Amino acid sequence: MQVDFKPLVVAFCCNWCSYAGADLAGTSRLQYPAEVKIIKVPCSCRVNPLFVLRAFQKGADGVIICGCHPGDCHYSTGNYYTRRRITLLYSMLDFLGIEKGRTHLEWVSAAEGVKFATVMNKFVGQIHELGENKRLEDWRCKN
Repeated sequence: MQVDFKPLVVAFCCNWCSYAGADLAGTSRLQYPAEVKIIKVPCSCRVNPLFVLRAFQKGADGVIICGCHPGDCHYSTGNYYTRRRITLLYSMLDFLGIEKGRTHLEWVSAAEGVKFATVMNKFVGQIHELGENKRLEDWRCKN
């Protein structure tokens, strides 16, 4: 484990719940690492597995996908598709040799700002333990 290592974490958050939860965490002045870069998507089911692979290729050390709780999706069944897609993504990442702990799926509602901050702190800590991602890095993307 590197002491000065600051992991880059990409968080794909659905517009209706998780992004609102992140906003609530911010307005409530809850602390979570600045290394978390949030990308707002219309629904968690719109996160293509290739987006996750591209994030790793561009230098992300961890990727977390946050969506509405099952049954509460704004688009009715979007998070059910997400669950199936992420299960397949885990097996693909395992095949590529990327540790399972580098990718995470979490359900966060708009009223769960505390949960959002807690999940991000825990996930960044987990990525810090795993260290820098070197498996899919593209040397052309490094500064």
